[in-house]
Amino acid sequence: MAMAMAARRASASAFRALTSSRNLNSSILTRDLHQASPGSKKIVGVFYTANEYAEKNPNFLGCVESALGLREWLESQGHQYIITDDKDRPNCELEKHIPDAHVLITTPFHPAYVTEERIKKAKNLELVLTAGIGSDHVDLKAAAAAGLTVAEVTGSNVVSVAEDELMRILILVRNFLPGYQQVVRGEWDVAAIAYRAYDLEGKTVGTVGCGRIGRLLLQRLKPFNCNLLYHDRVKMDPELENQIGAKFEDDLDAMLPKCDIIVINTPLTEKTKGMFDKDRIAKCKKGVYIVNNARGAIMDTQAVVDACNSGHIAGYGGDVWYPQPAPKDHPWRYMPNHAMTPHISGTTIDAQLRYAAGVKDMLESHFKGEEFPLENYIVKKGELAPQYR
Repeated sequence: MAMAMAARRASASAFRALTSSRNLNSSILTRDLHQASPGSKKIVGVFYTANEYAEKNPNFLGCVESALGLREWLESQGHQYIITDDKDRPNCELEKHIPDAHVLITTPFHPAYVTEERIKKAKNLELVLTAGIGSDHVDLKAAAAAGLTVAEVTGSNVVSVAEDELMRILILVRNFLPGYQQVVRGEWDVAAIAYRAYDLEGKTVGTVGCGRIGRLLLQRLKPFNCNLLYHDRVKMDPELENQIGAKFEDDLDAMLPKCDIIVINTPLTEKTKGMFDKDRIAKCKKGVYIVNNARGAIMDTQAVVDACNSGHIAGYGGDVWYPQPAPKDHPWRYMPNHAMTPHISGTTIDAQLRYAAGVKDMLESHFKGEEFPLENYIVKKGELAPQYR
């Protein structure tokens, strides 16, 4: 444990030196950190605001106050750095700055929606970076048509999300939340919890999508002695498949009724948007548990509510919504047997250190005219990555 903590401190030291100034104007929540000089780039970062929590951890980099720890470095390079959380209102800060921005950095946890309309306004825009994984907040076809580069920090939070998925599976299957709520309310009723609490061992778990996160989840499920299934565009390496003990299912609709638990691990694309509608949910086993840390729009919102109310879905958990942030009247907040949270699974402190470092590496490469690691590209030279085609 001591060695692990030391390693984390060492990996973060470069960023901690860059995060000493945190005095934002809280009424504006936007900061122009350096006036542009001739030949400099204008970088706009959109992050969530941490308020009093910004000071509680020096490695809390993914917020407005810390801005990925890039402030002093960008200033020293002669660049202008604008940071804000204001992204959706008419005449918001993002709208004011996007016309002359060269680089836009955003996150899946507080996404700046880069629409075709905004891309048309952004005459200087060259690069859109996702601090994390998942770039569906960008109109990728419009970005490709405009010749933009879109990239993300591939692999930066796959462990974080896979661990969170496993946690939510256990929370749902063991009927944990009603027990916790009883304790908070001063109650004690074992029967009200136990009548729908089960072991994970022996259950059939299927992942819809089996990329980096899906594979890590299956590896972590193996010790629970589950029956593991996966559906994806391609089969995994036979040696890895055999090691994990997972079975490939070519037909999604044939896999669904076999599963006690379904985990969504596919990116949001035109093909997967609304994939789990009323008809597809009806193909799932009655009493199925569903965990979705991928994207909220993969699910038909009302179909999930109706299935939870009827009991066809025994429990639904995840951290992704549509839209984000979820409005107070979003029906998923009020449906029974859910384990929903804000979008947090991929923004652990460990993940923030990884995606902050990845963003800096890509900015350095961009300024030098160098290539990124191939797996980081979502749009490159007018071409979309295969998973988004």
